[in-house]
Amino acid sequence: MLRSTAALLVSISVAGGAQPTPASIQTRPVAAELFERDWVLMNWALKFYDRDRDILLEPSEAQTAAAEFRKIADSDGDGRVTPNEYRQARAFILARY
Repeated sequence: MLRSTAALLVSISVAGGAQPTPASIQTRPVAAELFERDWVLMNWALKFYDRDRDILLEPSEAQTAAAEFRKIADSDGDGRVTPNEYRQARAFILARY
């Protein structure tokens, strides 16, 4: 699960600059999947990035939260979030927020 989540974070950063093609258009934003898979991150994202306080992460809110999580998690600044970095960032968020 952590590997797939880390891969998801990498794909979020890559997908931001690519033009969608009919085969790549998704019905649900990739960033939202990150929060749907992890209750700690979902609660953190809702607390700080749910601007309209409707207890739902809109696509733009999820994208903003994912970008902020990436900043917290990418401790070596290489643009990738490894499973270890993911675990450390999750533990940090759980302990701090």
